[in-house]
Amino acid sequence: MFFHKHPYKPFIQKNTTKLIVGTLPPPRFSTGELLEKDVNFCYGSYYNSLWLFIDKIHNLNLRYDNSEEAIEERKQFLIKQKIGVCDIVDSAEREKIDASDLGMKNIKLRDVIDYLKQYPNIDTLLFTGGNSKNGPEYFFRRHIKDYNIKLELVNNEVPRIHQFIIPSEVGESVQPNRTIKTVSLTSGSGAANISISRIPLYKQLKAKNPKFNTFDFRVLQYREFF
Repeated sequence: MFFHKHPYKPFIQKNTTKLIVGTLPPPRFSTGELLEKDVNFCYGSYYNSLWLFIDKIHNLNLRYDNSEEAIEERKQFLIKQKIGVCDIVDSAEREKIDASDLGMKNIKLRDVIDYLKQYPNIDTLLFTGGNSKNGPEYFFRRHIKDYNIKLELVNNEVPRIHQFIIPSEVGESVQPNRTIKTVSLTSGSGAANISISRIPLYKQLKAKNPKFNTFDFRVLQYREFF
């Protein structure tokens, strides 16, 4: 049994307003066996594509290698855009050493609600996947039951948008009720390509432009939130 521990602490600043929430990076990031184009940072897998989308949207010309410069480029972008990263899975066990969310067992979650309380400027959570089993939204729904919090549907079109309220707390630092928006983005993994091909908007855009592909569709979707 492989113990898969998340290799990175949450990356959050005092003025962070949006928080990217995923699950776990591939096991090689925990064992230190990175590929040539991997970056040793959140979403650093070259095959995850999140940074490829962001690179395309902002024309950043990012580096894709194991260098410290590549890490710093990504950190500076997040800081400038007031975006943080706090994956919801702290650790899990795997019988097979791969990056499959479904392969995770004995899962320990991070307390995302507690991070939201620590950083009161955060108003949006960006899930890198929907409510399929062992996805970030799936785990978040499980997590907020401990706080008696529920998601309220705002928009049922892809990407689905929900909201929830963090109740005010009584104590030395009293805070009013906060409404947090959640956005369930289409996953950057290749496995999501099949589901994208079934989305009416994708079919429509593909019909207009046969060269339009699933990468273009994600860039179009992510552009609004990044």
